[in-house]
Parts: sequence; structure tokens; C-alpha cells
Amino acid sequence: MIEVAPEPRPLRELVSDLAAQTGVLIRQEIKLAKAEVGEKAKLAAKDVALMASGALAIVLGSAVLIAAIVLIVALALPLWAAALIVGLVFAGAGAGLAFAGYRSLERLDFVPRQTVETLKENRAWVSLELAK
Repeated sequence: MIEVAPEPRPLRELVSDLAAQTGVLIRQEIKLAKAEVGEKAKLAAKDVALMASGALAIVLGSAVLIAAIVLIVALALPLWAAALIVGLVFAGAGAGLAFAGYRSLERLDFVPRQTVETLKENRAWVSLELAK
């Protein structure tokens, strides 16, 4: 049996197919980028919540420290020492939480690396298709 080579497709048809495939590819890349950024946003939200918890603890600690100062001035009794210790504990815990959230947020990479990589691959593919 003799094999017959397929007829070459017209350039207009090739360009039309390439445009259609490129459109599908771009839509898929947009979906991937949205998913990747959404995942990173969830991680960032957790870090922001940690920082907010730390800020709340700092505010509470500050309120206790103010109460300690008031007690020192108003009564000049040993009761102020207890308020001062509690205030320092709250402020220290809050500072630790806020710093932990900040450090975690600082390490988060917001660049959609997978999308960038596939876009490079797609560009190379399109270049090859156009060179044919």
C-alpha cells in the first residue's frame, strides 16, 4: 500500500488554528495565575491575622501598663508591681506574635512562579509553531 502525504494546510487555516490555541492557552494561564495568587493570599491572610493578634496583645499590655502607672502615682503601694509585671508580659507576648507574623509575611513570595515558567514555555512553543 502506498502512503500518501497529507496536503499542506493553507496558511490562513494554520494562523487561525494558532490564534484559537493561543486563546485557549492564555485563558488557562490566567486560571493558573488566579489559583496561584489565591493560594498565596490565603497564606498572607494567616500571617496578617497573626500580626493583628500581636497588635491586640500589645494594646492590652499598654492598657495594663497605663493602669500600673496610675496605681503607682495614685497609691504608691506594692500593688503597682503586679500590674507592671502583667503589663510587661502582655506587651512582650504581643511583640513576639507581631514579630513572628511579620517575619512569616516577609518570607512569602507573591510572584506566581509556576505561571511565569509556563508562560516562558508557551512563548517558546509559539515561536516554534511560527517557525514551521
